[in-house]
Formats: sequence, structure tokens, C-alpha cells
Amino acid sequence: MGRGWLLALPISMLLVLFLLPLAIMVRQSFSGADGALSTYVSIATNPALFWPLIYTFRTAASVTVTALLISYPVAYVLSGITGRWLNIAVALILIPFWTSTVIRTYAWMVLVQRNGIVNDMLVAARIVHRPLRLIGSDPVVQIAMVQLMLPFMLLPLLSSFRGIDRLYLRAASVLGANPLRQFVHVFLPLSMPGVTAGCALVFISSLGFYVTPALLGGSQQMISVVIEQQASRLLNWPMASALGTVLLAITAAMFFAYERAISATSRQRGSK
Repeated sequence: MGRGWLLALPISMLLVLFLLPLAIMVRQSFSGADGALSTYVSIATNPALFWPLIYTFRTAASVTVTALLISYPVAYVLSGITGRWLNIAVALILIPFWTSTVIRTYAWMVLVQRNGIVNDMLVAARIVHRPLRLIGSDPVVQIAMVQLMLPFMLLPLLSSFRGIDRLYLRAASVLGANPLRQFVHVFLPLSMPGVTAGCALVFISSLGFYVTPALLGGSQQMISVVIEQQASRLLNWPMASALGTVLLAITAAMFFAYERAISATSRQRGSK
């Protein structure tokens, strides 16, 4: 009974601050002027509403894969460090959390603007003859998002890697496995919980990214920018709610399928 009362407060906060607004959003998505499903029909038939969803998921996937490819070897090296140097490395990873995302995005704007540092270096090195238009390009948006998301990938990976007992690698070495086979057959499977956690965190965060795509632009708009336009500028709350509901439903379905696939793979390994 005592433990139940301890759970009452967080459950109440979850209901009031998350589930209730979510239910209101879903209900409002069916309140279109042309019928309950009119907003969803518009999303499916209007390219200006449909393609931002595709672009958002594509960008989130690209950012997640890039952040994983960068963070994995860094976390692998850091997992073998102990003492003061490890504390320094963790502090360097945590430093970006001390600065607002808005400020870091504006820093990227200073770097890549027409007369910014990047263009000045390219012109000085004679790689280009005149400054490039970097703001508004997809690569710049994705590079900035990767830089902002790296700590969210690095920390779960580092935590997972440090929990792996290196005796398994020594045992594989004794059995004749070379370093590559040790990594592929021992370390990589044991690191998958950290990879899963980091990818999930970065992917979900990237889906809802607003500040960086809004300020740096891109060839297309991400769905968060479209939702803001529908809600704040066009005052079309049913459409904004429908877009949020579709994004939530697709994300939930993808992760449900992913979890089923991971569970099936784990069962197959356990049965062998």
C-alpha cells in the first residue's frame, strides 16, 4: 500500500501533463471543418503536407546513422580509459548541455553564413571562387543536427561499453579469434543495447527537431516547422493536431515493429 502511494504522484503527473494533452490533440484532429477525417485526407492528398513527413523521417534516419558511425569508435576508445582522463572526456561530452540549442544553432549560422568562417576558409584555400550559399541546404542542416545529437548517442554507448566485461574478449582471443572476429562476434553483439538506446534517443529527438531546421532552413520543411505554421500562423489547430497524431502513430508503429524484430532475434539466438 505504501509503495502504491509513492507511485500515485508520478502517475498523476503523467496523466495530467502527457496523456491528457495527447488525448485532446487526437480528439481535435477529428474536428476539421469539412468532416472528421478531412484533415487526414488532406495530409494524404496534399504534397505540401505529405512530403514533409517523408523528409522528416529520412532526415532523422540519416542523422541517427551518421551520429552512430561517429560515436561508436569514439565511445569504444573512451571505454578503455580510466581515471582522470575519463572524467575529462565525459566533461567534454557534457559541455554542450550547458549551452542552449538556440545558441548553438546561431553559432552554426555564424559559421556557415555567406561571409562566415567556413566560406572564408574555402575561398582562402581556393577550393571555391566565391562564397557558397550554405544556409538553406540540407547537408548543413543535417551536419548541425548531428553535432547537436552526438552527446545523446555517445552517453548511452559509453555506458553500455563500460559495462561489457573484457574477459569475454580475452576468452575469444585464447580460443584463437583475431581482433576483428573478437569485435564482430563478441563485442558488437554485447554493445547492441547501447546502440539501440542511443539510436532510439537520437531518432525520436530528431523527429521533433524544430529550432535548427527552422533557422538553418533546407530544401524542404521538417514536419515540426509545418505544425508550427499550421498552429501559430494559419491557426488551423485541427490540421496541426492531425499532423502531430500521424507523426506519433508512425513513430510508435515503427518502434513496435523494431522491438518485435529485436525480440524475435533474441529468441532465435537463445534457442541455438
